[in-house]
Amino acid sequence: MTRAGLIGVVLSSSLLVGTRAMAASSSSGEAQTEPEAGGLHTRIQTAHGPVHLFRPAGYDRRSAGLVIYVHGLYTGVDQAWREHRLAAQFAASGGNALFIAPEAPAAADEEPLWSDLESLIATALRRARLHRPGGTLVVAGHSGAYRTLLLWLDDPALRHLILIDALYGNEAEFRAWLDADRSHKMTLIVKGTARRADPFVRSFRRAITLPRIPESFEALTRGQRTAKLLCLRSQYGHMELITEGRTLPVVLRRTAVGRLPPPPAPAPPLTRSLSPASVPAAACRDPDAGVRGE
Repeated sequence: MTRAGLIGVVLSSSLLVGTRAMAASSSSGEAQTEPEAGGLHTRIQTAHGPVHLFRPAGYDRRSAGLVIYVHGLYTGVDQAWREHRLAAQFAASGGNALFIAPEAPAAADEEPLWSDLESLIATALRRARLHRPGGTLVVAGHSGAYRTLLLWLDDPALRHLILIDALYGNEAEFRAWLDADRSHKMTLIVKGTARRADPFVRSFRRAITLPRIPESFEALTRGQRTAKLLCLRSQYGHMELITEGRTLPVVLRRTAVGRLPPPPAPAPPLTRSLSPASVPAAACRDPDAGVRGE
């Protein structure tokens, strides 16, 4: 085996051991926190499966919001966290929020694991030993996550729903939630759900529809940013909507979650070169001068 191949095996083995150690620690009830994506990632184990929490760099609980993300079918939250690089996507949104990703059904015949949103939040915060931020509550879900989100519509704190190609049914319940309060907003992303999403959007007079997902939040007009119902038709595939990392950071900007301050600008490079005359003699001396090999 080549040296490069051996290094690859060692690194892969170390990563696997570290992942298993983290999972084993969490399964014993102990919260495991480590740096990730510039912030802090905590994994806890609950009676309803693992839950991941993320605090981005600069997180300030006093003004922070709370964002819950629910994965779709055919994956688990541990796999989604790793393969979909969720911490990096949350960080890229620039939002001052505590992000929580719980376990959810991996198959269509599985029942939602968390029927009560407040129970999920309370359990996650207690196990992670964190206090609840006082800002807005946002829930986002991909694909089959809609069945879990449906159970949370009666939470009075919920202000913004993000359905990432997830409107597979229960349109009446989602519409009732949208109409129930002036502060309720929805971002609807459509790829494979057009058969149900199109009539849903047409029935809402104030809906705004765009033909593609913008590259950045700044590309949206004021009206699009503040629309009660914004529908974005996707140029990305159903899975690429979440795996490519180009959608969630943009649509999270449309919520009332506050922005984190930008990172400080790097120091300007040193442009003045030192002439030999300005360098002390000791600095110019050959470090090997006077040294003789045997």
